[in-house]
Amino acid sequence: MTITWDQFEAVEIRVGTIIAVDDFPEARNPAYRLSVDFGEAGVKRSSAQITTLYSKDELLGKQVVGVLNFPPKQIANFFSECLVTGFVRAPGEVVLAVPEREVPNGTRLA
Repeated sequence: MTITWDQFEAVEIRVGTIIAVDDFPEARNPAYRLSVDFGEAGVKRSSAQITTLYSKDELLGKQVVGVLNFPPKQIANFFSECLVTGFVRAPGEVVLAVPEREVPNGTRLA
């Protein structure tokens, strides 16, 4: 399936820095609750099933790529406000999509 350039531009993909990581024991699958600073777009919260490959300490301060214009999604007792992106390399193993070099928080994917 192909999409138009306008459809691609409608997806708000930005870089942000993880500023808080908490366990999420209420989630059905192992996950963390993340707070991500997207600069002028604000701090957004996300549930991320990335516990297999990443420790909380390793995630703190890491820049990630997120989709900001999905509607909030309730996961257990938590509302996820953005989608932190990654690649599934094996069941339960998500490798985060990250910028190759540091860029200002909130920078939009071009």
